[in-house]
Amino acid sequence: MTDTAAHAPPADSPAPATRSVPTREQLVSWRAFLRAHATIIRALETELVAEQNISLAAYDVLLQLAEAPGRRLRMTELADAVLLSRSGVTRLVDRLEKSGLVARCPVENDGRGVAAELTEAGLNRLRIASRTHLNGIVRYFVAKLDAEQLGELEQISRRLAE
Repeated sequence: MTDTAAHAPPADSPAPATRSVPTREQLVSWRAFLRAHATIIRALETELVAEQNISLAAYDVLLQLAEAPGRRLRMTELADAVLLSRSGVTRLVDRLEKSGLVARCPVENDGRGVAAELTEAGLNRLRIASRTHLNGIVRYFVAKLDAEQLGELEQISRRLAE
């Protein structure tokens, strides 16, 4: 998606709810949001790879499976949970399966359904990697905001996710 300020109306123009082009100030907010997200994700990814030799996407798959009932999810549910395409999840689960961290298993009462299940090795790997990841969350996110700002950001984020 591109966003060019050249197409935006003057900064002092009203922003009606039906407006199809953001104002300059709205674009500044949008870009700041994207920059903050990218900066934090990049830092978390870099640390996980350097210290734990695991990508943030792989960590997220392990986490989603650990939190799922029976530590298993249908591949489509997993794709939705980690915000990857079905093919992206399939490739990632292939790699995690080769590493012994995840196992594929049939879905009960569905002859064609396939689920991914977290193995004990995967759970142990997640526990170790979570130290790095959680420390990074504190360093790059929590420590930069006070309690009130964190609460406001949570409310804003929930609204944006609606």
